[in-house]
Amino acid sequence: MRDAPDVITHPPFLYLGALAAGLALDWVWPAPFLPATLQYAAGAALIVLAAALAGWAFARFLRAGTNIPTSRPTTALVTEGPYRYSRNPIYIGLTLLYLGLALVIDSAWIVALIVPVLVAIRYGVVAREERYLEGKFGDAYRAYTARVRRWL
Repeated sequence: MRDAPDVITHPPFLYLGALAAGLALDWVWPAPFLPATLQYAAGAALIVLAAALAGWAFARFLRAGTNIPTSRPTTALVTEGPYRYSRNPIYIGLTLLYLGLALVIDSAWIVALIVPVLVAIRYGVVAREERYLEGKFGDAYRAYTARVRRWL
């Protein structure tokens, strides 16, 4: 058996696929929904927040000496930094980045496509990671899930 969570795909690919599909739909049927002043300010704020959160989460993984890619083995249970507040800060960061780009691009299509992405992340990635981590870290992981929410 491989020492990895066997997720459906590398998570950024889900976001990139939805972004590409949204851009294609927007090209055929444009669906702007924001005034320009709000579009850029709100989008930029989400992108900056996403970068800060993802950077913080990546730094904690590096400090713990564990792998970030889901295709590689997890060697340590990270519970510090943003992981004190959410078990999935990287996916929250990716979602904020995606939504920030959707606002900057000003596409209701891209915003709407976050729904299937989040369903795929929840069931095709997070559920598999949770089973893997529980199997690998046992009681320590169960204690962690009892005190820290999956999302926020």
